[in-house]
Formats: sequence, C-alpha cells, structure tokens
Amino acid sequence: MSTSATPVVTADAYLTLHYRLSTLAGEDIISTFNESPATLQMGTGQLAPELEASLMGLEEGSHVKQELAPEKAFGPRNPELVQRVSIQTLKENSAFGEQYVIGDLVEFAAPSGGRFAGILRAMDNEGGLFDFNHPLAGQVLIFETKIIGIL
Repeated sequence: MSTSATPVVTADAYLTLHYRLSTLAGEDIISTFNESPATLQMGTGQLAPELEASLMGLEEGSHVKQELAPEKAFGPRNPELVQRVSIQTLKENSAFGEQYVIGDLVEFAAPSGGRFAGILRAMDNEGGLFDFNHPLAGQVLIFETKIIGIL
C-alpha cells in the first residue's frame, strides 16, 4: 500500500499561498487574501528571512496564524537609530523651499551612495530629530498564511 506524503515547505520550495501581515490590533499591513494568491520561491529574498523561517515545515493546505515577536519580524527598536539631523544636512537633501511636518518620511543620501529614510519626530531651528528604525520595528505582528500549493 503506497501513501503519498503531503508536501511541506522546504528551504528551496516554490509556493503558491495567501498571506497576511497585520498588527496585533488586526490592521492589515499587507494581504493577498482578497486578491490572487502569491507565488514565491523560498530562499530568494522575496520574503524577509524571518517570515520565510516561519513557513518552514508547513504542509500544503495548512492555514496558520502565527504571532511574531519583534525579533522574528522587523527587529526591536534601536534607540541609536533616533538621531539629530542638522538644518544644513536637511537643506542638502531637500528640494528648494521644502517644508517638513512631524511624521514625514524623509529620504537621505547615504555616504555609500545608497538612500535611507527616517521619520521626522521633532523639529527646531538647528535641525530635526529623525527615527531611522523600520516603521514596524518593535511591534508584535500576526503572520497568517494559507499554503495552496508546494512544488
């Protein structure tokens, strides 16, 4: 008698799935449940490594909700990533006459040539206080998945 085992998620599996990432309060950050399912290749960076790790071993057909601690999601908040930025630096990274409002997400040029962004938390005549943590850092999140198919 032969029984075929139910496929499970492995490190290089190709998946078709629905997924939802939401806050503990139930606010969706991203969801495919009301759209076409997503397809992704594990191990290629399409999902954050922590999210991929939470899928490992799940069976085809499974529908799972997992609570992800900050360390398993976008990391804990790092107080060292809240920094002052001088008015001069703001001017160098702004369009002429640009006005900033508390809560604005502002992009800066990195010395390496890349870009990074921070949220303006406070402003005075000398500069601004920016939070360069990921907006979801420090939050417990809910990761819901429904594995439709595994290749």
